[in-house]
Amino acid sequence: MLSIAKIQKSNGIEGDVLIGLIGIDAEEINTEEPVFIEFDGLPVPFFIEKLTARGSSKAIVHLTGVDNLTDAEEIVGREIMLDADSDDQGAEDFTGWLLYNGENLVGEITGLEDIPGNPCLEVGDALIPLHGDFLVEADSANHILIMNLPEGLV
Repeated sequence: MLSIAKIQKSNGIEGDVLIGLIGIDAEEINTEEPVFIEFDGLPVPFFIEKLTARGSSKAIVHLTGVDNLTDAEEIVGREIMLDADSDDQGAEDFTGWLLYNGENLVGEITGLEDIPGNPCLEVGDALIPLHGDFLVEADSANHILIMNLPEGLV
């Protein structure tokens, strides 16, 4: 588990809390993934329903299940953590998307070979490195990935 914040105090009567951020900006927190608070030595998952930045090192958050002042006071002083082994550390899976090299269709992405430090897209019999330097555009609405690949790679 990776500690990202400490709950400093309750904020209002609807369960909101003020948190002090540790080594992360509020904008970097993925509200689609759970955060964890330890109870009796065990990490308990919560989802952030609302997050409002307060300067560069604080934020007001509302967590699922923390709906009143009593609940908020119970978690004051505790750390908010992320699962260090979560999927956030891995590469996006573009399976089913179409891969273009510039304007030229390379093919349909059939899988992801998540090699640590070098994730590769499976397109037919080829493995294409999924590297930020090659990426031009990821159109999630149309499931199209456009890359500018080095000559000879495909």
